[in-house]
Amino acid sequence: MGRQRLPVIVGFGGINGAGRGSAHHAFGRMVHSALPEAARERTFASLANLMGLESGAGNEQFILDHTLVRRVEHNHFDVDFVDWNQRFPTESNGHPVNFDIARKHLPDTIPPDWVVTNTSVTHANVQIVGQQDFLLPTHREFEVKAAGQLPTGFDPGTLYPSRSHPRGLQMTVYAASDALGSLGIDWDTVCRHVAVDQISVYAGSAMGQLDNAGAGGMMKARYQGQRVTSKYCPLSLAEMPADFINAYVLGSLGSTGASLGACASFLYNLRNGIEDIRSGRARVAFVGSAEAPVNPEVMEGYSAMGALATDKGLRQLDGLDGSQSPDHRRACRPFSDNCGFTIAESSQMVVLFDDELAMQLGATIFGAATDVFVNADGHKKSISGPGVGNYITMAKAVAAARAIVGDDGVRRGGLVQAHGTGTPQNRTSEAEILSRTAQAFGIEDWPVAAIKCYLGHSLGSASGDQVTATLGTWHHGIIPGITTIDRIADDVRQDNLAFSPGHREVDPDQQHYAIVNSKGFGGNNASATMLSPAVTRKMMQARYSIEDWAAWERANEDVRERQQAYDDDMISGRRDPVYKFDHGVLLDGDVEVGPRKMLVGGNVVDLDLRSPFEDMHIDG
Repeated sequence: MGRQRLPVIVGFGGINGAGRGSAHHAFGRMVHSALPEAARERTFASLANLMGLESGAGNEQFILDHTLVRRVEHNHFDVDFVDWNQRFPTESNGHPVNFDIARKHLPDTIPPDWVVTNTSVTHANVQIVGQQDFLLPTHREFEVKAAGQLPTGFDPGTLYPSRSHPRGLQMTVYAASDALGSLGIDWDTVCRHVAVDQISVYAGSAMGQLDNAGAGGMMKARYQGQRVTSKYCPLSLAEMPADFINAYVLGSLGSTGASLGACASFLYNLRNGIEDIRSGRARVAFVGSAEAPVNPEVMEGYSAMGALATDKGLRQLDGLDGSQSPDHRRACRPFSDNCGFTIAESSQMVVLFDDELAMQLGATIFGAATDVFVNADGHKKSISGPGVGNYITMAKAVAAARAIVGDDGVRRGGLVQAHGTGTPQNRTSEAEILSRTAQAFGIEDWPVAAIKCYLGHSLGSASGDQVTATLGTWHHGIIPGITTIDRIADDVRQDNLAFSPGHREVDPDQQHYAIVNSKGFGGNNASATMLSPAVTRKMMQARYSIEDWAAWERANEDVRERQQAYDDDMISGRRDPVYKFDHGVLLDGDVEVGPRKMLVGGNVVDLDLRSPFEDMHIDG
């Protein structure tokens, strides 16, 4: 295959129930009890800024109580008082149903059983003979009361002119801006080193934008007697996170789009970015996701499938009676006795450079993402049930790691970021796959992390949560424990695996790789191979000279200072998200087209392409 470019992770950012992604703060919230005091204080300070608190000191318990998975808060909806319309059939029984109504509220088409008599200029009397269905606005108690939510008090839409954007797109702007700031390199500097068509953006959402500012509003408006706005339809599209990043954050003219694979969608997009880097089609790839499903309509859909953990199910697990409230913070219990997953909101963004660009710009090396393997399940009995495709993706991902770090490296220095949803089906099927994979590759005690116990399941963004958490493990030397469980369920296979309810310390310099596993409805399986910073640096040192490496180290000192300054600014509230509306818009006059190159806004796009099928050359 020859020399390929290495996709190096040089920046990352985002927002989820644990807080801001950059500088490993969201990871720090998950493992706060295992952090050194200075790191813990800084993470609490970051969360305090997000939550509108004066400082982290003195607010630690409030911060802990109002982050991660918890009871659904009123800024989403009131789980005890959910609006709905109950069907209300009436029958005249020989006596007309009689009422007065303002004439402006009469339907345009009067039903045939209605007798309408004007009583004034503004009102009319209606008599209905026969049967008539009405919808009666009322309320009910929601069966599911737990979700992974952004920190209390944090509203991304207030940080920029959001103009009624759906929540998922607001989170996208924040996550992309956070990833951009985490680079420690000015974006203009990156653009001076990279051709305008060699920046890729792949980001989306599995469900699209389903809240009231997106498809949810579009579908409900007429049903609720309201107007459909011009924004509902376009802003609801599943690839809109990528479009927003291109249009309002980066101004990118490169490859773009979103690959959808249900809950594996982030890894599908990561695969696109990796392939662009490795093939040379792009030198920079922004890979991301955004999901904002904490609303009653989406949650009811999953609940109707029996997929979500209900209060009734949680009470049964803990032996509580109907008058007792379950512990919503322990709603998600991967690989233990459980009753369903816990839905969550998140937006995550990872930035990849090719290794040469990372060297040139002194970029910080957080690790590398070398492969994502995707396989379907084949024939299925249930579209939502697990299948065998994940065996293939896991085996290939480990084999890809072995090809780089060797048999001994695979056995000694790895971990698995499990899908770990907290459902009875997942706990048995995924554990079986992980155990048999570990056994096949001679791995004796494979550490298994399952961070949905903290964050919940953010659907298409879930594997983005897993990727950024892996970077945190390599930075802090801590594998997060599955802290919501007391024991592993009896039906979970544990051979060759190392589950732990407590945090585990590891030596970052002895960490070699991680496998990020994701399974999606419909048979969408994806497993990613990630390399640790220690291994990535060794690989790059083997490719570049001592002088080149020394130059990178000098340049990286300045980059690290800029990264620290960015984090300081974010903690102190001195940075707003990047949002460039109507900025630098290019028009027809900004384009010049020639036979061998074109200019777009003064930037060169190479048109001197060679056939990839030179052995099939034809004349003419």
